[in-house]
Amino acid sequence: MVKSLELETIQLTEKTEELRQEIRQFLKNEIEEGAFLPHCDSWLSRWDSEFSGKLGQRGWLGMTWPKKYGGHERSALERYVVTEELLAFGAPVAAHWFADRQTGPLFLRYGTEKQRNEFLPRIAQGEIFFSIGLSEPNSGSDLASISTNAKKVAGGWRLNGSKVWTSGAHHSHFMVTLCRTSTKTENRHEGLSQLVVDLSASGVTVRPIKLMTGEHHFNEVFFEDVFVPDDMVVGTIGDGWKQSMAELAYERSGPERFLSTFPLFVELIRVLKQKESNEHVKITIGKLAARLTTLREMSLGVASLLEKGVSPDVTAALVKDLGTKFEFQIAEAARELVASQTHVSNVRFKSLLAEALLHAPGFTLRGGTTEILRGIIARGVGIR
Repeated sequence: MVKSLELETIQLTEKTEELRQEIRQFLKNEIEEGAFLPHCDSWLSRWDSEFSGKLGQRGWLGMTWPKKYGGHERSALERYVVTEELLAFGAPVAAHWFADRQTGPLFLRYGTEKQRNEFLPRIAQGEIFFSIGLSEPNSGSDLASISTNAKKVAGGWRLNGSKVWTSGAHHSHFMVTLCRTSTKTENRHEGLSQLVVDLSASGVTVRPIKLMTGEHHFNEVFFEDVFVPDDMVVGTIGDGWKQSMAELAYERSGPERFLSTFPLFVELIRVLKQKESNEHVKITIGKLAARLTTLREMSLGVASLLEKGVSPDVTAALVKDLGTKFEFQIAEAARELVASQTHVSNVRFKSLLAEALLHAPGFTLRGGTTEILRGIIARGVGIR
């Protein structure tokens, strides 16, 4: 029997719209003052710790968290509005992104009181940053096959192995690392745990993986007999797989899964307005706008479910699958409608298009490949 994937239509309140105008004005001021230029994929590739600190000072990090941990006890939809505007403006948010999006909620759900008190207030102020240690060089999309392991020693764990595609690890202070803490059994999901690794610790080596653009935000991280204290275990030893999958719902359903190339879409429309558009141009832009609206409604629905404590694995996978396809469609539309015309003089358009096209190969890989996501969706609706 096929399971329902219904999401309710979300109506944003007047309060959230007031917040939208507040963050929008802040971002306009920052651009006018030369603090940043809009970029595609800004949540992944544009690291600016000073900018993250500004957001923390304004209460726009850790927005939904309890006040006793440095949060602001605002709704998930209020946080969504802030996130949406930051992405739409192509703001440099990579520094705090992973900690605010998923590491903080992970600590709230599974962490100890010590971990919450130590990490959450500093994340909410934009003072410390986290990377995510999931993928490995020889595992591909089969995350359960990871070989990074931790052996129990006096007072903690001895960690060995490596992680790959770890965004921002060369800047981050800590990494939440999925590793094997017991012998592999027939059920490969058993015996996995999450450890908080201090990236300045002895035995940690971070090596860059550069993009075709020459940018450096991906890394490979090696662990050689790295000591991790017992109080840096997240949740329960052996429950790492369940905890990681819950964490991925936050990673796969946010507006960053369909707004990475939105700054290019804005610039594309700006260029097209300067000349007479034919029917094909109008239909192409109309289709993109309709898809954007649909994806936004889906993503808002997932945000509402997360606020209610529901872990929408299937719907989050669906948003990510459709969203990353849409991001590439924007780049393709810009290339087809404008870039082939030699008289285009808009430098920002050309720069954003180049970014989008060069980053596009990674859209359907990060956060789970298309094939993996469709397998999750198929199982969820009962056809696999």
